[in-house]
Amino acid sequence: MEGEGTTMTESTSIDLDAIREKYRQERDRRIRPDGAGQYRRAAGEFGYYATDPYTEREERAPKTDRVEALVIGAGFGGLLTGAFLRDAGVESIRLMDEAGDVGGTWYWNRYPGVRCDIESYVYMPLLEETGAMPTERYATGEEIRQHAIRIARHYDLYRDTLFQTRATSLVWNEDETEWEVETDRGDRFRARYVITSSGTLTQPKLPGIPGIETFRGHTFHTSRWDYGYTGGSADGDLIGLHDKRVAVIGTGATGLQVIPHLAEHAKELYVLQRTPSTVDVRDNRPTDWEWATSLQPGWQRERMENFLQVLAGEPVDESLVTDGWTKTTSLQRHILSGSVDQGVSDEERERQDEIDDALTMERIRARVDEIVTDPATAEALKPWYRYMCKRPGFSDLYLQAFNRPNVTLVDTADFHGVTGMTENAVLVGDDAYEVDCVVFATGFETGVSGVVSGTLPVAGRDGVQLLQAWGRGPRTLHGFFTHGFPNLFQLGPMQNANSVNFVHILQEQAEHIAAIIARADADDARWVEPTAEAEAGWVQTVFATARDVSAFQAECTPGYYNGEGTQAITGLTYSPGPVDFHRLLREWRAGDMSDVLVRDDDDARLRQRDLAGVAS
Repeated sequence: MEGEGTTMTESTSIDLDAIREKYRQERDRRIRPDGAGQYRRAAGEFGYYATDPYTEREERAPKTDRVEALVIGAGFGGLLTGAFLRDAGVESIRLMDEAGDVGGTWYWNRYPGVRCDIESYVYMPLLEETGAMPTERYATGEEIRQHAIRIARHYDLYRDTLFQTRATSLVWNEDETEWEVETDRGDRFRARYVITSSGTLTQPKLPGIPGIETFRGHTFHTSRWDYGYTGGSADGDLIGLHDKRVAVIGTGATGLQVIPHLAEHAKELYVLQRTPSTVDVRDNRPTDWEWATSLQPGWQRERMENFLQVLAGEPVDESLVTDGWTKTTSLQRHILSGSVDQGVSDEERERQDEIDDALTMERIRARVDEIVTDPATAEALKPWYRYMCKRPGFSDLYLQAFNRPNVTLVDTADFHGVTGMTENAVLVGDDAYEVDCVVFATGFETGVSGVVSGTLPVAGRDGVQLLQAWGRGPRTLHGFFTHGFPNLFQLGPMQNANSVNFVHILQEQAEHIAAIIARADADDARWVEPTAEAEAGWVQTVFATARDVSAFQAECTPGYYNGEGTQAITGLTYSPGPVDFHRLLREWRAGDMSDVLVRDDDDARLRQRDLAGVAS
């Protein structure tokens, strides 16, 4: 069986054994024994790298009041939750965030060139509801941030917000059936419902480079861009760098966007690369307003669901979005959940996927040769790994930047990264590169929300800590709530389904949680809490359906998908995919929700809760 768009000639021209060996060699050049330990947190003596450069901190009196719903996190997940709660009639809603305003990752990331890599018509939520339309196919970060503000204003979510505030404790009060909330601003208030949507792309991480603290030049992380030093704006024009020698460390999704601007304005630019990204065609363009005005009501929901169906491998009559993501759907199954072709054996499907993968990567490597004029530089920019080993990248400007005479690519793979820093230079092996400024495009602590990391302790019934209840792994119903922790919900990619358009995933989750809370209020439920049996059943379902991707990840170049090559991340996703999962949630909501709603007259269940908690 040949893959879609694959001819017999193309398939037979691929030497899979040779490609596998090349991939292993390139992976081994980059593997480090310290794994994720090679990074350090932007905390303690390095805490200034995470300081908010955009909003002045305002002093305020601590809160000692009560709210109906507290939403921790004001990115799109929190905003969508607030919006659906407002639609459900909940008046007392408080948003809380460590940032100075709404937007989440789009609040923090304002570096030059920042854009979404998902089509804006399906990425930016609630366009019809707020009367908005993106100006480009791939919107700028600032346009996305302004849309987040638009949502907050439209749904009156600024009414009772706490910005520049971090929750430090959640304790369940059984007598009052409410959560007691404490923060780093001295707040001590109560909330009937708590929803955490603190995200996983807000806390910057730094490379643990020896001597980093000795560097006397200027440094900053891309998520806290210092325009006071560089000049300019997210559109470029970095006039402050015209006489500066700059090093940028990191060539992932952020690096692809920021490096062309640094290349245009810096006197000299050193790009320090450990692993090259895939760089496919971006093909951005202005919105066709004739098309936009022709759209019928409900168009965005239809387009979002169609995009999700295509990516999840579901059959559709027509793909409404044609881009780099929709061209590689079968390759995405190695990391993302979704349906697979059951008409062939696992071995045959894997072989055809590997052939399609190799052909895709050959095309991407050929594009490097077509654009980059220096052969040695081009060779170093070629990615040698399976397509989904790293998040795919798209740019029509990045590779072209290496044709500039002021840009030098420094490949650090043989040294497993930058080996040191001095007062005025970055070191790679025996070579020193004297620079005035170092920009860290080194990403974020991924998959680490406050609840999961323990920086936000959560004490449920009888003082049991959430991480203690999860001692042998997360235990939830549908990924959203846990037995023994009433009225507590979390959004995120855990024990549910995921996709590259994560905002769509968050929208479905927010809608689901708001619907549960609305039903609880309508039914005068005392609280919302899954039974131990329902929770155990879902955990078993997730593990029974989870696709084992450990072998694939073990062969990958190190990155955050595989814990920098030291661990396989598996067993936490509902592998049939997001379309099937969202269908499951709708069917569950259509029922009586008896496995989560606890009423005052539910005497038997109230009496059995402690016993069930022990049994779980």
